[in-house]
Amino acid sequence: MIENEIALIARQLESLTVKNFDLEAWKSHTIIFLERIFGKESSKVRMIKELKYDYSSWSLRDAAGTGKDADPVIMKAREILEATKLELEHLGIPKQEDENLKIWSLLEEEMTGKQIREIKEVLQSADKEKMEKIANILYNLEKESMAVVLAKLLLP
Repeated sequence: MIENEIALIARQLESLTVKNFDLEAWKSHTIIFLERIFGKESSKVRMIKELKYDYSSWSLRDAAGTGKDADPVIMKAREILEATKLELEHLGIPKQEDENLKIWSLLEEEMTGKQIREIKEVLQSADKEKMEKIANILYNLEKESMAVVLAKLLLP
C-alpha cells in the first residue's frame, strides 16, 4: 500500500519543522524508512546519509552574510523528501526482486536440475551439516559457472 510509504515520508517532512530538530536522529529514522522502500543502495539513502552541517569558518561567514532565514541542510533534506514523495505518488514503489529468489534463479541458470534438487533436499533436511553439504555441491560446480553466479549477484 503506497499510502503507508507516502505517509512515512510526509511524517519525516513534518519532523523537519520541530523546534529541537536533531539532524542525526532524523537521518537515522529517514534512512530506515527509505532503505525499506527503495533498498540500501538507493541514491535517496545516500543523499540523506551525506547531509551534514559544515562548521568551517567560510561556511559560517557565508551563511551569516546572506541573510538567509532557512537552514540549508533542512532545505536540502526537504527537497530530497519532496522529490521522493512525488516519485512515490506518480511512479509507485520500485519493484525489488527478493534476494532469495534472485539467488535461486541465478543458480538455476548455471546448475543442472539434479544439483538444484540436491541443494533443496539438503535445505529441507534436519541435517546439522547443511552448510558443508551445500558447500560441497557448489564446490563441484565448474569455476566458470560459479564465477558467473557471483558476478550476477554483485550486479544490481
